[in-house]
Amino acid sequence: MGMIRAAVFACLAPGLAPGLAAAHPHIFVDARVEVVISPEGLEAVRLTWIYDEFFSLLVTEDMGLDEDLDGTLTPPELEELAAYVLAWPEGYGGDLTVSVGGEPVALGARRETGFDFVEGRMVETHLREVRAPLDGPVTIRVFDPGYYTAYTVETPVTVTGGEGCEARIARADILAATDMVEELLYAMPQDEAEDFFPEVGEAFADTITVTCAGSS
Repeated sequence: MGMIRAAVFACLAPGLAPGLAAAHPHIFVDARVEVVISPEGLEAVRLTWIYDEFFSLLVTEDMGLDEDLDGTLTPPELEELAAYVLAWPEGYGGDLTVSVGGEPVALGARRETGFDFVEGRMVETHLREVRAPLDGPVTIRVFDPGYYTAYTVETPVTVTGGEGCEARIARADILAATDMVEELLYAMPQDEAEDFFPEVGEAFADTITVTCAGSS
């Protein structure tokens, strides 16, 4: 999340080593996913990210917003917060991977961005264009490689425009992923473990699979 990650990282206990601070996620996001399909194939993936209340509170407090803590913002405050959250840093990939028939497909630039603040939680929406033929099952994963942010895909996943298409979710095996992280960290020299955290986010990612009747 780039800029907004810095807001919460600054609130971590002073002296906490970077590797240890990153050993668990600090931002929790409920992700709603819409898969857009046309007769030509896979068109786009629309995402809604609903940030957890605590992180939303940290960001608004840091920015001096929602001072009465009623979970609502004035229009100027909402505009200020939206500009901050939606300012993705250069090079940020958007925590999304898509493949068709086992082959990764390129994602277009973020479009149709939106932002809201609902019951004390920041809500970010956007669309990523794909435009790929349906040569097989579509696999979608929403995850932060560094596992600073933990995403949980909400059900149901919406499939728009795809007649005969259905989406299924395979939940991540959190216990197995956690054991893997512990083994990786224990195997590293202490000085490396304090300064470096392996990119393990994919192991904690839910997997969405979309299949369509007639696709190979």
